[in-house]
Parts: sequence; C-alpha cells; structure tokens
Amino acid sequence: MRLIIFFGWFFIVSGGWSQEITVLDADTRQPIVNAVLYNSNKSRTALTDFDGVCDLSKFNGTERITISHIGYQARTVTKTQLLKRGKRIFLMPQTEQLDEVVMSISKWEQQKKDIPQKITSISAQAIAFTNPQTAADLLQNSGQVFVQKSQLGGGSPMIRGFATNRLVLSVDGVRMNNAIFRGGNIQNVISIDPFTIKNTEVIFGPGSVIYGSDAIGGVMNFLTLEPHFLRRDSVVVSGNANGRYASANSENTLHADVNIASEKWAFLSSLTYNKFDDLRMGSHGPDRYLRDSLVKRQDGTDVLISNENARKQVPTGYNQINLLQKISHKPSNNWQYDLGLYFSETSSYSRYDRLIRPDSDGSGLRSAEWYYGPQKWFMSNLQVYNNARNKFYDGVKLTAAYQFFEESRNDRDFQDAILNKTKENVDALSTNIDFENKKIGDLRLYYGGEYIYNKVHSEGSQENIETGSQNRAASRYPDGASWQTLAGYINAEYKTKPNLTLLGGIRYSHVWINADFDPTFYAFPFTSTTLNNGALTASLGLSWFPNQSLQFTLNGSTGFRAPNIDDIGKVFDSEPGSVVVPNPQLEPEYAYNIEAGIKKNFKDKAVLRGAAFYTYLVDALVRRDFTFNGEREILFNGELSNVQAIQNAAKAYVYGFEFGAEVFLSNELQLTANLTITEGIEEDDSGEESAARHAAPTFGDFHVIWILPRLRTDLFLNYNGEISFDDLAFTERSKEYLYDLNANGDPYAPSWYTLNIRSQYKISERLTTSLTLENMTDQRYRSYSSGISAPGINLIMGIGYRF
Repeated sequence: MRLIIFFGWFFIVSGGWSQEITVLDADTRQPIVNAVLYNSNKSRTALTDFDGVCDLSKFNGTERITISHIGYQARTVTKTQLLKRGKRIFLMPQTEQLDEVVMSISKWEQQKKDIPQKITSISAQAIAFTNPQTAADLLQNSGQVFVQKSQLGGGSPMIRGFATNRLVLSVDGVRMNNAIFRGGNIQNVISIDPFTIKNTEVIFGPGSVIYGSDAIGGVMNFLTLEPHFLRRDSVVVSGNANGRYASANSENTLHADVNIASEKWAFLSSLTYNKFDDLRMGSHGPDRYLRDSLVKRQDGTDVLISNENARKQVPTGYNQINLLQKISHKPSNNWQYDLGLYFSETSSYSRYDRLIRPDSDGSGLRSAEWYYGPQKWFMSNLQVYNNARNKFYDGVKLTAAYQFFEESRNDRDFQDAILNKTKENVDALSTNIDFENKKIGDLRLYYGGEYIYNKVHSEGSQENIETGSQNRAASRYPDGASWQTLAGYINAEYKTKPNLTLLGGIRYSHVWINADFDPTFYAFPFTSTTLNNGALTASLGLSWFPNQSLQFTLNGSTGFRAPNIDDIGKVFDSEPGSVVVPNPQLEPEYAYNIEAGIKKNFKDKAVLRGAAFYTYLVDALVRRDFTFNGEREILFNGELSNVQAIQNAAKAYVYGFEFGAEVFLSNELQLTANLTITEGIEEDDSGEESAARHAAPTFGDFHVIWILPRLRTDLFLNYNGEISFDDLAFTERSKEYLYDLNANGDPYAPSWYTLNIRSQYKISERLTTSLTLENMTDQRYRSYSSGISAPGINLIMGIGYRF
C-alpha cells in the first residue's frame, strides 16, 4: 500500500498532473514566445517561454485566464478548460499587423509598411475560411485579382490589364513560368494545392528586378507549408485532415498532412485528392449561355443531341491529385537545409469553350472532341540557408530546382474521323543565389543572381478513330528548342528617417533562344532561329508616414518580357479561321510603370486605401495579321485560315484605380470592401487603337463579417461591371458564342452580381466545420472572356480535424 502511495505521489510530482500548457500559432503551429497570461484583475500573470510553454499552477481552477500577444487575437478561457483541451491552445493572427512582414519584394523578410509597391498577403487563416476549390479560386476570393476560366479545370489570373506570360507564378521562390507560357489563357495555377499554402503574396505591377522576364503586370508568390522543428530533444507528430463537398459540381475533396518534428529534423507529407463532376450554371440570366445541345458518338457516327439539363455544362468534370513531401534539417542555428518534392496531375479535361463553338453556318457545333490530356507538374526544390554574419552578407540562400511540365491537346471536328494530337514536355532547371546584408547603418542590401534553362520537347500526331491508325503530324513547337537566361540584381532599402523609407533596385537579364524548325509539314522560309536579347530593368520608390495614421507611397519601375518558344515557334489555331505562325524577328517588350498609393487609419476604427497606376508598353508583343511565304491565308487542319503571328506592335498602355476599405464597427463586427477599375488600349503599327484583351471589367466585393470566439460568418457581395461591344477587344468580338448579344445583335459582357454567405464554426480546438452558400439568388453569369459559365447556387460543406 505504501508503495502504491509512493508511486502515485511520484507520478504527480514528475508531471503526470503537470499544469503546463503550450501556446501555438493557429496557422503555422509554431510556439508563440512571450505570450502573456493573466487573470481578470491581473493579480496573477505568466509568460510563455521559448517553446511556448507556460505553467498555470499559480492560477485557480475556476479563474478565467486571458492569453494575449501582439499580432494575435486575445483569448479568454478558464484554467480547467485549458487543461482539458490537451494542454495546447491556438491563437489566431490578427488580420493586419503593424509589423507584418512580406517575402516577395526582395526574397527576404521586410516590413510591409516600408514597401512602396502594392502587395497583398493572403494568409493560411483566410484560405482556410474561404475554402477554395483551386489556387485560382484562392486568388479570386481575395477580391483584388480577376480570374478568367475557359473550362472547369482552369483559371487564368488578370492583374492590372495583364495576364498569362506577362505575369509570374512562383512557388516557394521558384518560377513556374516556362518557355511555352503563352499569351492566351493558361491554367498552370491549378497545379498548386490550396491546402498546402501557408501564405500567398501578390505583387501588383512590375517585379522584374527580382523575378526577371514576364513580371510586367505582377507576381503571384505561393509560399507552401514548412516542416516544424521542436526546440527540445523529442519527437512530436501532428497533422490535419480535411474534407469538402460542393453541390454545383458534386465536388468531393479529401486532404491529409502529417508533420514529424524533432530538434534537428522535420518532415511534412501532404496528399489531396479532388473529384469534380460537370458544373451546373444558374437559373436567372442569358439563355445564350445554356448548353442546349452536345455531340455524342452513336454507332460510329457523331450526332447532335439535346442536353437533358441545359444548365449542366457537359462535359466539364475532372479529377486531380496533389502530393507534397518536405524534409528539413537544421544542424545548427546558422544552417538549414530544405528539400521539397511537389507533384500534381489532373485527369484529361475538356476545353469547354471550344466544345460550344458553332460551325460555319451556325446550325451545329464545330468540334466533336476538344480536351486537354493530363496536366502534370513535378518540382524538386533544394534550398540551403546560412545566417552567419560576415563582411559580405548577413544571410545567404541557395536554391536549386528542377521542374517537369507535361501538357497535351486533342481535338476532332464534328463527323471527322481524324483526332489531332499534340504533346509537350518541358524540363526546367534553375539556380538562384540570394544575399541579405543589413550592416551598413540604415541601408539594407539584397543582391543575387539567377540562371534558368528550359528544354522543350514537342510532338504531333493524328489518329483515325475508326481504323485506329496513327500518323506523325506537325508538332506545336520546334522539338528540342531551348530557352535560357542569366541575370544579376541588387536591391536596396534605405530608411532616411523613421517615417521615410526608400526602396530601389536594378537588374540585368540576358536571354538566349535556339530553335530548329522541321520542314516536313510546313515549308518554313527558315530552318532555325536564334534570339539573343538583354534587358536592364530598375525600380525606385518611397514609403512616407507624415503621421502614424497616414501613409503615402510612390513607385516607378520598369519590366520586360523576352520572347519565348511560344512566341517564336508556335503553329496553332488561335480562333476560328485563323492560324498563328512563327515570327523569328521578335524583340523584347518593355514596360514603364508608375503608381501612387495612400492609406489612412482612422483611430483603428476604419482603414481606407487607394492606388492609381499607369503602365506603358513599348514594342508590345501582340497577335496581328501576318504573311507566310508571301501568303495571307494558308490551309491548316483542312481549313483555309487567315495568317497571324506574334509581333512587336507600336505600343500599349494600361491605367486604373484600386480601392480598399476596412471598418471595425465593434470587436465582433467589421466591414471590408475592394474595387478595381482598369482600362487598357493597344495600338498597332497603323495607329489604330483597340481595347486591351486582358483589361478586366470593373470588379469588386463587399463583406459584412461577424466574429465570435468559435464562430466566424461573412455575408458578401461580388460584383462585375459590363464591357460593352465598343469596349470589347477586337480578338474577343470574333468569339460571339462566348458572350450575350446587345440590342444591335453585337456581343458584349453583361454585368453581374452574386450574394453569398460563408461561416466557420470551431466545435473544439481540434475540430472545425464550415458551411458556405454561394450565388444565393442562382444567377446565370459568365465572367469576362470566360468560356464556361460560373456555378449557380452552390452549397459547400467542409470539415477539418487537427491532431
């Protein structure tokens, strides 16, 4: 009996009844150091240590304890509740912090308030609340990025009048842009798994000083989850499991991630599987958007049949899998080694906008089949960090990455036995070295270099679906073509006064292209082409606080886009009756940008933001009529087609205004709003002006957000303005089947709105549920330039469990 009492006493003393708790960041799950814990009259206080641990023994069991830390939302619970919840409590980061840092401007941490360029951060907390289906939806949910969709498996962001290969996609600091990023709409962003994103930073305007070619309209930098280390010698396993269902396309999504943490090693594994069915559009809107008929193959023949449900966009469904594996090793406080392995693959999915294209007389459909093959992306990313301070740098980061891209296209005309196929693979190697030096008084320097090499493999074939025979055909790009760039940059941040910061930088990039053309299928007037271009870009801006509540920013910058393989070597049908042919005489296009911003804080009760920008392009790369061997029309895929090519047009310019507001009515109730207005004009060599294709309509959102300790609810309105026929780009006017018709029978993009509500409820520290009802009034609408109509009324249910 005495032995039992002794062991019971030893169990209590040794920690069996320990009153220690751990305070963690709800997004990163990292310990929060120096969090303050206090009772209601502040007669008892405690601090968390370096591991986020705090001893509650000085507090009474029924006392209500408040846990507070700058940058986090305070929480108040009883001591008993804390000890019952697994002795861990999570604090949510504040929506906006005075000391908020960003990574994308220099690739190192900088205070956001010192940045003169507009940059938006989308946190893991915001992503979890909006619960997006894809990374494209993640961007769209911010209310500041317009997204075009040609099919359900797509999403092409537009920023300040630019898109596709005039924007840069980056994942953990590595460019996704490759040598075949095209001027038309792309869908590479859906390869990024929203469940694995801890933060997304969107730079508005040129970012060529850090990101090089293509960074004209902006940069989207997706920062993924990192393995968590422990600050003590033990091993802890944690993770998340999530599920989601959406009614508009019968989505079923499952996700799981596991983190294994120790003092020097950490591992993170993630798996996400998505299954999307055909998308259903809304009930109230233009009848032209309905899918009245579709092509079906019966008894070896293509026939046009009626769609049983005209609101169901058949076929649009697809599946996707995403895998992520990260391994981190931290042998000392000065060194860290990170290896990331990323993989994404979709099933085949239809290009819906081509399947609804009418035939030449308008009585039927042109295509029987038009689908992309599986889109594959793999990246291996090794990063080495050293924080040792010396005369040359305070920190250095070496990044070596390999990426593999695969995409393919398959199309067959109505009642034609020939299925045309093209398939492209790109091998992309990149090496970056980035230095941080902040030892020169108030001057901080960031500098580094970059080398990128892309190899393009392209093949074409034709299959007779009746006989099964296959023949070689023209490839989309010159097989074996290469694109490479070498660059160096330096960026400087100088705090002239406590309230005035200057930020400037300069970069030189050199680009080489080599391509050999196969004359088997086309009598090219050339057999090879070589481009050798250099570009010098720079930026200079300031951030000024006349007082603590008012900020002015001013920034001037240049950007460039060097021609890539898609520009100089592609043969494809850009639109019905037109074919784009290679143009080996291209030069880089240059952008000159200026923007000004203002931010006013009204005693922490309201925050208003505004920005104005103007971007001028010289030798802009745009598609125009061309000649091929002296001919303005050639036979392509059995159809006499007008010849076009990417050319250096005379000029183009884009300007616009961006507004944002946050109003805090109380601790529980707040309002937020965004509004973006963009105008763009392209001018060709003849001086004729037309609307810029990627200048989005006026768009915005308005949110009423109610926040309680366990419940968060958001009632919001999304709005898109009209683009009239007169303001519609010439290239869009020829796609009449994508648009509604005005009273004169001309195509235009109607305005639209949706009313939506989403909520998130914390059942416990471990279990969270979410419920969203989108497009409550069941509007039938199609975003500008999109080929697929948006979801109708859509119920989204989600559940998440963390352990």
